[in-house]
Amino acid sequence: MRGTRPDTPPTAAADDGFRPAAPPAWTRWLPFLYTALVLLLEAALHKEWAVSFFLIALPAIAAYAFGPAAVAAFTALAILLEGSLAATAHHLGETHHVTADIATAVVGILATALAAHRRSQERHLVHANSVAEALMRALLRPVPHQVGNVLAACLYRPSEAGTMVGGDLFDIRATRAGERAIIGDVRGKGLPAVRTVAALLGSFRDAAYEAHDLPAVAARLERGLVREAEETRDAELFATAVLIEYDSLAHQVTVANHGHVEPVLISRGRVRTLDGPPALPLGLGRLAAPHAPDGQDRPDGPDGPVARTHPFTRGDVLLLVTDGLVEARDTGGDFYPLVERLRHRFEGRPAPGPADVVDFLNTDLPRHTRTLHDDVAMLAIAPHAPG
Repeated sequence: MRGTRPDTPPTAAADDGFRPAAPPAWTRWLPFLYTALVLLLEAALHKEWAVSFFLIALPAIAAYAFGPAAVAAFTALAILLEGSLAATAHHLGETHHVTADIATAVVGILATALAAHRRSQERHLVHANSVAEALMRALLRPVPHQVGNVLAACLYRPSEAGTMVGGDLFDIRATRAGERAIIGDVRGKGLPAVRTVAALLGSFRDAAYEAHDLPAVAARLERGLVREAEETRDAELFATAVLIEYDSLAHQVTVANHGHVEPVLISRGRVRTLDGPPALPLGLGRLAAPHAPDGQDRPDGPDGPVARTHPFTRGDVLLLVTDGLVEARDTGGDFYPLVERLRHRFEGRPAPGPADVVDFLNTDLPRHTRTLHDDVAMLAIAPHAPG
């Protein structure tokens, strides 16, 4: 999304709604080709073989790609052709031809019922995924082109084409303390991951406005995720995340990284990662130190979240991504070289905007890998220069 749409090209790659995977186009031609093949064999081998009996399979072949009405029509066609070929050979009344007609009718009834059930399941799947996608759209709310004192652009590219359901998340809020943002990746897939995403984003949207500093925001998220783990009885629930806070007066950005992919800073024609001290993912803080009493935030330092401050001025772009991007492999098994590709495109050139960076990655990633095995999310921000 370029600041407004979480799933629309050029900065995203999903459809407007979920659509079930359609059978390959060739399967719609298969019943016709199969019928033609049977008729050709019948013409060539009718004295040695009762080839018309192969038409018993025609309704089942049609059920793979067609609906119940079409399958019923193919069933009638198969019985009609069987009778015509039997009459041509003067075998119409023979018991084995009558048996073949009955078998074709039975297969046709079952295939028609199967096609009707498949269509019903497809409609149910469309509805279920549409509801899940609507929920994901509500969670990953559109990010405006400008948020407070920063310009922003973002992208969400699901690993499963046609659906937004996944475990990646991002958000940005303009608060009295500055512009605060999060990007993260929760453990798990599918609808359970969506629940965790909802819990984490809900905690962030409250903490972003209320917590006094970034480590306090992280501590609130930590407690929220621990409660979610208790409610879902998932002792291994966690989320990697990067939290940022931009101070427009001091021209600096504070970064707290919890086991996530390092942010990338494009500044003055140079591209570099913002490395920091190692930190556990959110939800696993209990492994390092006990929690603070309820209602209190853990302090910064060895027993709590660690945040680092970096200069962030006009012309800079800060890029946050999830591991689905950097772990995308090409045909040779090599990971996507994020920093190298950004250097190739932007190093030594005029300062890009957030949308320029996101658009470049959205077009460059498919050149590296054709199949994504994990969701990809990214959020790019830059200081806004008034006037």
